Amino acid sequence: MTMPFVVPRAAGLAPATWAAYGLTTLTVVPLVWRRRAPFAVLLAVLVTSMVYKLALDGPGQPLPYNGLVVVYTIAVLSPPRTRLVSGLLVSVAVPVGVWLNTRSVRELTFSAFVFAAAYVFGRHTDARQRAHRVEAERAAARERARIAREMHDILSHAVSLMIVQAEAGPVAVRTAPERAEAAFDAISETGRDAMLQLRRMLGVLREDGEQREEREGEEGYGAGFSPLEPLAGVRELPSLLDRVRGSGLEVGYEVEGSERELPGGVGATVFRIVQEALTNTVRHAGARTVSVQLIYEEKDLVVRVVDDGRGPRAGYGGGPGWHGHGHGPRHGHGLVGVRERAAAHGGTAEMGAGPGGRGFEVRVRIPVPVPRAAVGPAAEVGR
Repeated sequence: MTMPFVVPRAAGLAPATWAAYGLTTLTVVPLVWRRRAPFAVLLAVLVTSMVYKLALDGPGQPLPYNGLVVVYTIAVLSPPRTRLVSGLLVSVAVPVGVWLNTRSVRELTFSAFVFAAAYVFGRHTDARQRAHRVEAERAAARERARIAREMHDILSHAVSLMIVQAEAGPVAVRTAPERAEAAFDAISETGRDAMLQLRRMLGVLREDGEQREEREGEEGYGAGFSPLEPLAGVRELPSLLDRVRGSGLEVGYEVEGSERELPGGVGATVFRIVQEALTNTVRHAGARTVSVQLIYEEKDLVVRVVDDGRGPRAGYGGGPGWHGHGHGPRHGHGLVGVRERAAAHGGTAEMGAGPGGRGFEVRVRIPVPVPRAAVGPAAEVGR
C-alpha cells in the first residue's frame, strides 16, 4: 500500500508528504479486524480512503488492495444480507473513486472487474469450506457408527456368553461340580477378553495424530487398515469358537478352498461377522449345534454360520434370500451391523431360514481377489 511513496515519483509530480504517508497507512490498519467485523472494516477503509483522496494530494495507489481484501473477506464470512449491503456500497464507492481519480471508462471497467473477481473468489472459498465441513461431519458420523458397532459386538458377545454360563452354573453346582468350575472359568475368561478389547479400543481413541502415524506399519496395521479396527482376525476364530463351546453349544468350523491372506480390514470384518452371528445364536436360537464355514472362492470369500435352532421369528418370512433381523424377540443392531460391515467391503449379506427351512443361516459374500501366490488348500479344521 505504500509502494508509491517508496519508488521515486516521476518528474513534475509533487513529492509525497509524511501526512499522506500516515493517512494511506491508516487505510490499511483496519484490516487487522477484518475477520471479526468485516462490514465495519469495509466502512472504515472506504472512509479513510475518501479522506485521503479529498484532503491530500497523494500519489494514489495502482490498485485498492485493502478494499479487495475486505470484499473477499465479506464474501467468505458474512451472511447474505451483509453481502448485499456491502455490494451496493461498493457499487457506489467504485464509480465515485474513479470519478475523483481519472474519470476514465477503462479504470471503471477494470475496477469493477477486480472487485467482482474478489467477491467470486470469496464465495468459492466459502463453498469449498462448507463442503469440507459437511464431509468432516459425515466422516465423524461414520466413525461414531463404526465405534458403536465395535462396542456392541464386543459387549453383546461377552455378556451373552456370561449370562448363559451364569444361568447354567447353579444347576451344574448341584449335579456336576466340575462343570460348574468350568463355567465360572469361562465367565472369567470372557470378561477378561472383553475388557482387553475395550481397553485396546479406548487406548486407540485417545491417541493423537502423531501417535497414530507411529503405529502405522505395526503388526495388524497393514495398508488400508484403520487403527480403530480391532486386531482380531481370521486366525483368532478358533479361540472365539472355543469360548462359545464353553456355553454348551456344539460348534463346528470348516474352511474350504484355497485359504489366503485377507487384505486390509477384511480379516477383522470376518471375525466380527462370525462373532455377531454366534452371539445371535447363543441369545435367541435355542440351538444345540452351529457350524461356521469359510469358503474361499476364486474372487470371493463366503462366510456361512448355520444353526439348528428355532429359525427366523414368525412374521418375518424365511428362505435363504430373507433379510430380517434374526430369531430374537426384538429388532437388534447386530445383524444390521453384519450387513453394514459386508457392504463396507463391497459385499452382501443374506439372513434367514437354514437349509430345508430349519434353523437360521447367515451368509456373507465379500470380494477377495486371489493374490499372485495363494497359501494353498485348506483342510477341515475341526468339528
